[in-house]
Formats: sequence, C-alpha cells, structure tokens
Amino acid sequence: MSTLKLNSKLGLLAALAVAGSAGACKTVSPEDMDANLAALRAEMQGEMAAGDDAVRFDMDGRFADMDRRFASLEQDLQEMERDFEVSIARLEDELRFNVPVYFGFDDATVEAEDEEVLARFGSVAQKYYPDAQVTVEGFTDPSGDENYNLWLGEQRANAVATYLVESTAMTEDRVKAVSYGEDTRRLVSDGWGPGVSGWENRRVVLVIDHDGEPPMMATEVEAEGPSTEG
Repeated sequence: MSTLKLNSKLGLLAALAVAGSAGACKTVSPEDMDANLAALRAEMQGEMAAGDDAVRFDMDGRFADMDRRFASLEQDLQEMERDFEVSIARLEDELRFNVPVYFGFDDATVEAEDEEVLARFGSVAQKYYPDAQVTVEGFTDPSGDENYNLWLGEQRANAVATYLVESTAMTEDRVKAVSYGEDTRRLVSDGWGPGVSGWENRRVVLVIDHDGEPPMMATEVEAEGPSTEG
C-alpha cells in the first residue's frame, strides 16, 4: 500500500469522523457515518494486509538469495582449502587467506607453481566481493636486518599484488601491499635462512576486507574477467 494512498484514506477517515461529531454536519446520519467508517476501515485493513504480505514475500526472497550466496561462497572456500591446502580465517569483516605462496631466501619472485592458487583467490574475491579492498601482507624470516626485512616483505607483497592486478579481473585501486617483515606471527619461530630453513616464514597472506557486507554474486561476464586474447 503506497504512502500517498494510505495518507489519502487516513484523511478521508478523519473527515468522516469529524462529519459525525456533534453539530459538524447535519446531512450525515450516525448510521451512514458508522457504515462508511466500517467500510473504509475494512478496505484499509485489507490493503495493508496485502502490503504486509508483499513485504514479507520480498524479505523472504532476499533472505533466500542471501542464503544461496553464502552457501555458494562457503562451497568455493571449502574447495579452495581442499585443492590448495589454504587456511582461511573467517572474521566479522575480513576473510584471511593463508595461501601456500612462499619465496626463496632473499627473493621476491612469484613462482609459476603459485599462480594457480593466486588466480583462484582472485576469482573468489571478484565473484563475491568485487568492491572490497584486498590487502597482500608480506612476511620474511628473521634472518638479517629488521629494516631490510620490512623492505623485502614489501617486495614480496608488491609482487603478488602486481600478479593479481595483471592476471585477474581485480583492479589496481582495490589491491594494496603492506609488509610486516620478520613479524612475530612467524609460522616457525626458530627457522631462518640462508638455505631452506625458515621457508614457512617467507610468505604472503591475502586479506579481503569486506567491511561486514554480505557476499555478492557477480555476473558470469564479471566473474570471468577480461579476455586475455589479442
């Protein structure tokens, strides 16, 4: 029931009530007034009930759509965890992906073997959170100077951010790189290079900051991203 229509009927209801008051209008009998009021009230109640049903139907549809989107997102996250052994932390306004993307000692090169998991991450981020900010966090092992490790962590984060922008549908303004260097969140507390020791710490973490918004469902064209041909 529209606001304009409701206001019009409320105005008519008020007019009838005033017309039936003592001395207001001698041409309207109490019986006629009561009959008109009863008919108008019944009509308004029917329209309001129909409007409430429409609202409930719309809300039910929206909740069902949201449930479908959450179920689809959960399925894709589970597949990503299974296919690539990704660890995903689901926070109130973030999804944190501990991806198996590691670097050689004193190196910031994204290896070919890491591209598939990064491409999958880009696909998930674009499909469900196409407007969300994505942060690439770079880490190092504790070997060497702390300031140098902050720089090296940034190089690793930048390398992954560049890959996401150049190889997926994600845009540059959505992806930022930060470094935590030899942060205390090391996966192995006593491991460091040179050599293979401490390789678990030479990594990146990918974060989707969705600001508490529910997942969206991009269209097939948006999800697929731009063509790489030509």
